[in-house]
Amino acid sequence: MKIRNFVVILYFVSFAVFFFCPLAQAQYGGGSGTENDPYLIRTAEQMNVIGASQSDWGKHFQLRSDIDLSEYPGTSYNIIGTGSMNDSFTGVFDGNDHTISSLSLNSTRQNYTGLFGYVSGQVMNLGLINPEVFSQGSNVGALAGYLFAGTISNCYVEGANVFGDDYVGGLVGTCAGRLNKSYSTGSVMGDRYVGGLIGIVGDSTVNMCYSRADVSGQTEVGGLTGTTAHEQGVVNNCYATGNVQGGSYTGGLVGQVQAGRAFNCYSTGSVSGDQHIGGFTGYIRVLGSVIHCFWDTQTSGWSTSPGGTGRTTEEMRTITTFTNEGWDFRDIWTICDGMNYPVLLWQIPAADFLCPDGVNFIDFALFAQHWLDKPCGTANYYCQGTDLDHSGSVDFADLEIFAGNWLKGLP
Repeated sequence: MKIRNFVVILYFVSFAVFFFCPLAQAQYGGGSGTENDPYLIRTAEQMNVIGASQSDWGKHFQLRSDIDLSEYPGTSYNIIGTGSMNDSFTGVFDGNDHTISSLSLNSTRQNYTGLFGYVSGQVMNLGLINPEVFSQGSNVGALAGYLFAGTISNCYVEGANVFGDDYVGGLVGTCAGRLNKSYSTGSVMGDRYVGGLIGIVGDSTVNMCYSRADVSGQTEVGGLTGTTAHEQGVVNNCYATGNVQGGSYTGGLVGQVQAGRAFNCYSTGSVSGDQHIGGFTGYIRVLGSVIHCFWDTQTSGWSTSPGGTGRTTEEMRTITTFTNEGWDFRDIWTICDGMNYPVLLWQIPAADFLCPDGVNFIDFALFAQHWLDKPCGTANYYCQGTDLDHSGSVDFADLEIFAGNWLKGLP
């Protein structure tokens, strides 16, 4: 009898494994949700399922194709991570260098609004194209409403249109984690704590990021972030070029440095407001500091700022302005001396061989000059970089890479 009962139990266990588990996995494009076998996301439908499957918010995901979310407008998209540590996304989402386009969110009095609402895990290697995010609430960003003790890296939003009440950013609303090598373009609007990239920086490290988004708000408004609000908060090696319009506490990079520090950063956008306004920042409180930072006095329209050093456009395009203050132009920054502002090394397209000014006919001329050259190696810097795949010769494989980067670069 015991053997018979064991056989019956074994039968039902096998039935559950072979029938229920495949059904659970079928909602995605494959995988089991582990680090070595992540759930694969190939369609908009599969992306939308994640937000409705809270039991999977601690799993691993990988995007396997570009996705268009236009079929899920308004409130029909299921936000991933709905708020607080108990309801956050704690897993890993790897965009795998793919993009998600046409995200459209429209909510009334909802906090934690974005592709991800509340993140305490990892999001990486993901691009958002033309997202429209409208929320009459707090913690609003195209990618994430709130980043808490997690990491966002190598992510971007292009052509964003983001609107919220408080803690509003082009990429992230509130950042209390780590944000690395990410950027935003488009426009951001809100009431308080509004920034082109981040609404408010808390106990966080924001490193090697930039924003070209235009920003408008009422108080604590900045080209990169509205405010830095924690003693341990650091904004390192970042820049902002968007135009900034605010009421009080408004600056080209940071609206107000309440606490923490901005280090080796610059801003160039025009700045306008009513009270506590500056080219780089509008106000610095006792626990805040601005170190080795600059703003363009001509393009910003401001000759003064509570923090940072004002320089003319010509000086801002001169490398010694920055190297004299110890900026790293070997591993972090680069510049086409006398022609443009500093840019981050990681943002330079592979085929931008000469000055960091985008992939254009100047680069093509150099590529053509080295066509079919060999051997290419470390001794000749892989034929001045034209051997893009480091195969030892400049051939059709390199031409394919070059064509894929054509006209990419710095606006």
